[in-house]
Amino acid sequence: MSNNLYNEDSIQSLSPLEHVRTRPSMYIGATDTPYQLVIEILSNAIDEYRIGNGKVIILDITDDGRISCQDEAQGFIVDSYREDGKSILQASFDTLNTSGKFSSDGVYEGSALGLHGQGSKIANFLSHEMIVESTRDGIKETVFFKEGEFQGRIVENVTAHSGTRVTFKPSEEFFTSTKIDIKKLKNFCDDITCLCEGLAIVVNGDCLEHKNGIQDLLEKNLSDIEIIDNRFIFQKKKDKQSLKVAMTYSGKNSSTIIPYVNCGITTAGPHITSIKSTITRILNKWAKEQGILKSKDKNLDGNSLQEGMIFIADITADEVAYNAQIKDHVAKIDTSFISSTLGEQLEIWLDNNPDDGKAIIEKALVSRKAAEAAKRARERVRNKAAANTKKKNIQLPTTLTDCWSKDRLSCELLVSEGKSAASGLVAARDSETQAVYGVRGKMLSVLKTSPANIYKNQEINNLVQALGLEVEPSTCKLKYDKSKLRYGKIIACADADFDGFAIENLLFNILWYMCPELILNGHVYSAVPPLFRVTTKKNEYVYLKDEKALEEYKKQNPNNIQTIGRMKGLGECDSDELAYCLLDKKTRNVLQLKVTDRDKTDEMFNNLYGKAVGPRVTFLAEHLEEARVE
Repeated sequence: MSNNLYNEDSIQSLSPLEHVRTRPSMYIGATDTPYQLVIEILSNAIDEYRIGNGKVIILDITDDGRISCQDEAQGFIVDSYREDGKSILQASFDTLNTSGKFSSDGVYEGSALGLHGQGSKIANFLSHEMIVESTRDGIKETVFFKEGEFQGRIVENVTAHSGTRVTFKPSEEFFTSTKIDIKKLKNFCDDITCLCEGLAIVVNGDCLEHKNGIQDLLEKNLSDIEIIDNRFIFQKKKDKQSLKVAMTYSGKNSSTIIPYVNCGITTAGPHITSIKSTITRILNKWAKEQGILKSKDKNLDGNSLQEGMIFIADITADEVAYNAQIKDHVAKIDTSFISSTLGEQLEIWLDNNPDDGKAIIEKALVSRKAAEAAKRARERVRNKAAANTKKKNIQLPTTLTDCWSKDRLSCELLVSEGKSAASGLVAARDSETQAVYGVRGKMLSVLKTSPANIYKNQEINNLVQALGLEVEPSTCKLKYDKSKLRYGKIIACADADFDGFAIENLLFNILWYMCPELILNGHVYSAVPPLFRVTTKKNEYVYLKDEKALEEYKKQNPNNIQTIGRMKGLGECDSDELAYCLLDKKTRNVLQLKVTDRDKTDEMFNNLYGKAVGPRVTFLAEHLEEARVE
């Protein structure tokens, strides 16, 4: 126990440089590539353009991983020193929380994307080397860094135009791959030049610029025929806040909302909620004013009104708070200007374009009818399943998302670790034959519990109800009857780590104790999620089950690898990944449990999960070499 107690050596203090290099993902999120470092440096040049300095930004990324970003802006204050002896330029790249953008009444008015004074330092700290050259008022200062530490400076008189060039080489120590996704970077820069009319960004020699502003960005995201004739376009500015909007409707069933805040793309936040609620409120109000919806009719829901919508917003606001340095989730923003301006302009547009407004409302009405019909169909399926269940005197647990096929032996029960993974599996499954039951953490160790208490455990009780087998009252074991078994396959789905293995093994222990025939007759399986995901040069994904498969893939495809990423836990995978790894029979890796010696299997479970400690210690010691820590 003494090893688990704090002592005087337990608490450490790290310097900012050490902390960033020890915990890089805390500052930049994903560390599969140094893409975010490029964005951090590029954001500073974009901020300069937005306050009127410099119209060209040049990005160069070399094959050996060296990155250069040059602007023609005002440059840093050069050859000027602080009380600690650092120049302002040096401190801007090696002293966290140093910036000229904190103040809402400063030159950036609190609305810069590079808001926290950390991005340039993080890029420096996670690089082998960085060189920063800044020119202002005829003086050029160059500062040199190696592994995040200052090496020296050169100050000289020049006649060159003002501006800054940052050159750095990210360290492979902190990234799975140091190669930058050039296609992704160009797409981001192309979007930015749509938002910033007059700005040109040159990426590896390709000049990206747009004359039609936000409308060009709308065109980029339009992939179907428009159902309206006149797009909703406006731009409004008040004090430090401004809002640009471009919106149209297509025949697609999905919606696209792309909200930029201070030239940074965002995926969540109160601004998005405000946009959606304002559109829903104004369209419903207008539809009732026009008599398309009667006063007694219920309002159209947001999903119906947004079907087919492509909405681009460019928001400028001060005092924006984000959830992290990568700034994709907005935690706090003043939405009053957004909702009032959007609502006012949308009302004007609808009054001036009534035919387009009617087309939107009519599409929403069709969408609502389809959604209601789908809901009724789902209810019929549920009611039918409930009726069948009632006939069999089985009350299914509420934590089970069941399938509906009558051919029960073709059905699968996926027993999943955690609610997040279960939710993703439910979203991606084949509802005809795949059912999902999510368990909370480690299940009960039945060999340490009396038979009477086993069924008091809710997780086990739910599992027994889901399987549909009868319980033998005298032994509390399950009676194996293939005709009554509700699932031909029982598949354990857990993370590929020791906690996940423990959860799977406890499930297998429960099934072996309660009804060993389930394993003996081949009904029980273990899903083996891949450990690695390779992104190919064509931006396609290849999933590999382990290090051996990864090494083999590297040998066979040395020139078709863009990035290699370690797979996340199941709870962090999206539904597409879960479908590929656990649900699709063509792509998943599922192993059937097989028993060659029943007595030895009994002995193994008793050694691992029985009441006696000695056999467990002996078993673990004998099999320790088989364990592997990733």
